[in-house]
Amino acid sequence: MHYFNDLKTIVDINSYTKNKQGVDNVTTHMQLWLEELGFNTKLFKKEHIGNHALFTTSKKDGIKILLLGHNDTVFPPNSFEGFKEDKTWVYGPGVCDMKGGNIVALQALRNIYKQNNKIFNIDFFLVSDEESGSDDSKLISAKIAKDYDICFDFEAAGKNLEVVTSRKGVGTFTITCQGKASHAGTSYENGIDANLEASYKLQKLVSLTNLELGTTVNVGKFEGGIGANIISSKATLLLEVRFKTINEKQRVLKELKNITNTSYVKGTKSKLEGLIQREVMQENEKQHELINQLEIISNTKILTEHRGGVSDANIFSSCKVTTLDGLGPYGLYDHTINEKALKSSFKKRIDLMTKILLHYQNMERNNGKA
Repeated sequence: MHYFNDLKTIVDINSYTKNKQGVDNVTTHMQLWLEELGFNTKLFKKEHIGNHALFTTSKKDGIKILLLGHNDTVFPPNSFEGFKEDKTWVYGPGVCDMKGGNIVALQALRNIYKQNNKIFNIDFFLVSDEESGSDDSKLISAKIAKDYDICFDFEAAGKNLEVVTSRKGVGTFTITCQGKASHAGTSYENGIDANLEASYKLQKLVSLTNLELGTTVNVGKFEGGIGANIISSKATLLLEVRFKTINEKQRVLKELKNITNTSYVKGTKSKLEGLIQREVMQENEKQHELINQLEIISNTKILTEHRGGVSDANIFSSCKVTTLDGLGPYGLYDHTINEKALKSSFKKRIDLMTKILLHYQNMERNNGKA
């Protein structure tokens, strides 16, 4: 199975998000392989992060499909590197998140090209900053989303090869509380305690969590003051919000503003900064219709699951593209030095995607008749 050799080639390259040279090296390999199949390459060149790459084919009337992946990983140089394998598993940074998924997509495209000697209406977008929040690439994603009817994201599959139909939205925010410094011993009463203000806000923020609705608010970092003998003049709260529905997002954002603008300690002032990094990927009827079609096409039962983590599928889903995620191989322990992916799941995923993509090629070739 030569695709494991290709996987080794790109896993052996460190592509930590901030390692521009490494990420670009992975992109170059993918570019060479895809151009062999007739794809054209558009690079979105970046100075401090790897280049994003959109690989395109010729277009005809009919359904336009985007395959989605990312080339970056979370591991800095010399922390976790190199590809290994045994009879059952492959090991290394990105084997499941998500260089393994990129190889699944590539091999399915190779299979189609081998049968038809041409690919059309299928593009492949590979970003370089997914692991750090896609702060740069999400602007490109939102712009190109209008060009596609279906998006298949090749993040890792579930344990039973489930595809992902729902992911929480996520946002990161900072609340800065401003008080007034004074000597805690000689003029305690003249101070305005920013730390105390932040402590009240922390409790209010955490109370926004609603586990039944899948909403969490986590204050992950609290900083304030400069010493035990000084009333704190400044405190900051770094927090993350996650939500399953648009209604919950709106509720939490409204309350964040209310909590920020309320002074629980007289004389304090506070400022809210931050943004929603990825909108919610909310399960919808179009996904169910697509899955029903795919089950007929592939003669395979397709299981689904919801995930609390986010991916670039969130972006395309929020742009009203019918999106399915988790079409890569099954793996374990991603974002750790024990990351591994199940070898047998690669073939199953490649076979599934070959059948699906080939169906759409043949359907358009036959003027829309399956």
